[in-house]
Amino acid sequence: MVPAGPSPAEQSSRSESSDRGAGTILALALALVAIAGCSGAVLVSQGAIAGERAARAADLAALAAADAERGLGRGGTCASAEDVALLNSARVVSCEIEAPGAIVRVVVRGEDAVAGLRAEGRARAGQPP
Repeated sequence: MVPAGPSPAEQSSRSESSDRGAGTILALALALVAIAGCSGAVLVSQGAIAGERAARAADLAALAAADAERGLGRGGTCASAEDVALLNSARVVSCEIEAPGAIVRVVVRGEDAVAGLRAEGRARAGQPP
């Protein structure tokens, strides 16, 4: 005699019990993906903001240095750039006088770190045409 397999009622209850909790796992996975996506978006936007701040600090530092180079401001050329950069939460990495009495190049690094990286801004300023 051949043993009889499980009855259709037993098979139905087994397949239903094996699917229990699958929706919960799927919902948790989707929530984790959404959290990871939002975290990535926050990091990207913070990086963009830090870059804009560094660029603004470089622009202002270069303008202050160019004014000092032309004799319109007090103090030395690069000292003026450093003062303005510090006021904008940045520090001067390099300050070069490209054309004496005319053009100054400034590179600043922002103090805000995003994911361990610091934004850098570069600017060049000089006499108006």
